[in-house]
Amino acid sequence: MTETIEAPKCDKQLDVSGLICPLPVLKTKAALSRMAIGEVLKVIVTHPDSRKEFPVLCKLPEFDLLASSEEDGRFLYWIKKVAGKTV
Repeated sequence: MTETIEAPKCDKQLDVSGLICPLPVLKTKAALSRMAIGEVLKVIVTHPDSRKEFPVLCKLPEFDLLASSEEDGRFLYWIKKVAGKTV
């Protein structure tokens, strides 16, 4: 997960640095629930377990993981709220 990416545009940002599991995922899900369909949330996490937890969160039909990266010990996720996706 250390690839260089062009970061997607985001509408809001959530910094959950320093929090441990399950708080980053719970706070992210709560923030996304307050966002409109089509908006993108950028999440900044320092807990390494997020590499497993965020892809699982984004398997829910209302979220799409657009991109993820790692820089300087921080894990970055861009998650789009969608109406529902087909598998």
